[in-house]
Amino acid sequence: MTAITISIGSNIGLNKPKNRGKTIEGFGSANLLDLYRRGLFPMADGRDDPRLLIIEPEKRGILPLDNFHIPSRLRRQIRQNPFQITANRAFRHVIEECAAQSEERCETWINRPIIQLYDALHRDGYAHSIEVWDDDSLVGGLYGVAIGGTFFGESMFSRKSNASKIALVHLVAGLISAGFQLLDAQFVNQHLVQFGIIEISKSEFQAKLKIAIKANCQFPAAQYAQIQSSNSAFPLSQGAHCLALIAQARVPR
Repeated sequence: MTAITISIGSNIGLNKPKNRGKTIEGFGSANLLDLYRRGLFPMADGRDDPRLLIIEPEKRGILPLDNFHIPSRLRRQIRQNPFQITANRAFRHVIEECAAQSEERCETWINRPIIQLYDALHRDGYAHSIEVWDDDSLVGGLYGVAIGGTFFGESMFSRKSNASKIALVHLVAGLISAGFQLLDAQFVNQHLVQFGIIEISKSEFQAKLKIAIKANCQFPAAQYAQIQSSNSAFPLSQGAHCLALIAQARVPR
């Protein structure tokens, strides 16, 4: 895995490995978009570390949108609509929850510069969130970046059982409905194995990204509205509709 360490402050270019550990002035949302278009993404060593690591993995985890698997117990739960689902309603809240420490997670890779960068990217219309609500309480969610037909998943959190998994299923349904081609999960982990994540080489990922990023897709935030609109008789907040979209997209292997 290739990584270059930066922090906010000087005028050094990202394309020079000898500048590892130095600082970069004016690194903003436009720079962040450029990283994603090149197949890179930022992380931090820890919540309190102000520097950013620019990551380019040798192996990449992706979730195939045409072969997304939902465990049967989770499928039954989603069909019952146990929570309210929204999109882009509480982006800042979601990323701050993803950055928060918990009993299961004593350290995170999301620091204050990352929160500020993605909040700006959200205001620019590129970063999006899925929220899971229990009445007025935010109990789960995820966020990521959409460019063309690619969605770059970043992080998720859960305060109630399966809340983050439910957010992921509703995200996948939305991406399918909008014609997205690539869902990047960065790395393979045990949490995502149950959904059919696969690992591909850096070169294969770059080839897929080159095609998908040119697609003319829009993140379908409005279709997560609870109230039916003229855009959709079956909003993406409804579990049964999301399950049907995912089932229809599956390609026999």
